[in-house]
Amino acid sequence: MSLSSLEFVLEPFNNQHLATLAGHIDENFRMIEKRLGVEISNRANVFKVSGEQLAIEITEELLVELYDEINDDNPLSIESLHVAVQNACQAMSDNSHKNKNKHLVISTKRGQIRPRGLNQQKYVENILVNDITFGVGPAGTGKTYLAVACAVDALERQEVRRIILTRPAVEAGEKLGFLPGDLNQKVDPYLRPLYDALYEMLGFEKVAKLVENNVIEVAPLAYMRGRTLNESFIIVDESQNTTKEQMKMFLTRIGFNSRAVVTGDITQIDLPSGKMSGLRQAIDILDNVKGIGFSFFQATDVVRHPVVQRIVEAYEEGEE
Repeated sequence: MSLSSLEFVLEPFNNQHLATLAGHIDENFRMIEKRLGVEISNRANVFKVSGEQLAIEITEELLVELYDEINDDNPLSIESLHVAVQNACQAMSDNSHKNKNKHLVISTKRGQIRPRGLNQQKYVENILVNDITFGVGPAGTGKTYLAVACAVDALERQEVRRIILTRPAVEAGEKLGFLPGDLNQKVDPYLRPLYDALYEMLGFEKVAKLVENNVIEVAPLAYMRGRTLNESFIIVDESQNTTKEQMKMFLTRIGFNSRAVVTGDITQIDLPSGKMSGLRQAIDILDNVKGIGFSFFQATDVVRHPVVQRIVEAYEEGEE
């Protein structure tokens, strides 16, 4: 491809924010250059990016996005930078950034959440149009976080009356009965990622109030048996640890005006030897069922620290 260059201005001008964007001795710019294969230069808030056409357009979007996020209360963290650059790299490899739906935004009272990368966007679209959505892939791909965001959005729009969070009570061979405390104390540690996402989107006090009023319900998957879940947004986390019977039981609990998201990673099954994962079976037999959508994430979709993506890829290569 032929090389091009692009000039643009980051506004409004703020010298401190520009310094934050650049990092110490422009280290942030150097990292972006290395990952995206471009050259970045600037005079104050006037930037010039040189490289292949697709790369410079994505770099412009990346710098604008990062600059818009910076404010006095929200300095640019290394985690945010790595996530944004990873998403830009994914857009490069997909060659799809022009086709993505830029209007796909999940709104919560704490702000807007935008799915990053093509697979995250397809995942959110699946959640919005299907009664049941399966999100399958490695840790760090946003499966659980985006499911919680969609649940909060649906609750605040009054599309559902409650959120139900559940997961199978299996973890490396341990069962809930062996843990100290009452039911909530037994279950809470297993659902900590879901709670963390809720706290971020609604605030601690709001979540506590909703839990107290049973608007948000937390329970082990076994407690779903015999119920019909109407007007609810249900999230099943760690579903690779469901048995075939548990998965069928849960899927037949879905009632009117309800949506369900089932997340899991089939490479991290903790069921006893000889037990088939309900998630693995569901992938095989429900693929063509109307109203059910599947989203599959890969190591390249990981939006945590870059070393996490490399770890996932190394394990995948080892298993092959």
